[in-house]
Amino acid sequence: MKVTIYTDGAARGNPDGPGGYGTILSYIDSTGVEHIREYSGGYKKTTNNRMELMAAIVGLEALTKPCVVTLYSDSQYVVKAFNEHWLDGWIKKGWKRGKNEPVKNVDLWKRLLAAKNQHDVTFCWVKGHDGHPQNERCDVLATTAADGGNLADDNVVE
Repeated sequence: MKVTIYTDGAARGNPDGPGGYGTILSYIDSTGVEHIREYSGGYKKTTNNRMELMAAIVGLEALTKPCVVTLYSDSQYVVKAFNEHWLDGWIKKGWKRGKNEPVKNVDLWKRLLAAKNQHDVTFCWVKGHDGHPQNERCDVLATTAADGGNLADDNVVE
């Protein structure tokens, strides 16, 4: 099955404020009917990068069988990690980067890799806040979640 996932993350007062993620999952079933699902969640204290990662994780974890996925994100952090093979280098170096510095958000990178594992995923960058309807909707989902009253604890903020 072919699936399209759109994602966005947001943080207020990055890195010490609340944040949220928004995800849209879209697919067309065997009868030609399009199905769209939306996901969002908010955290009390987090970072924008963590919310960008969570948006991708939630979309991939929602899939119940192996799929061919096109995942759109306005986060170059997420897209370049895969398309420019940053992750391969980080893993080879024991989750270190550059000057032997630890990679941030390792907990979420590992979770994203596990969620991606059973799928054929293509990561595509889309310019944020540029009128792309699904990206704009994900932004609304993310910011609404960040501003909501039912925020979870993000136990690892780096």
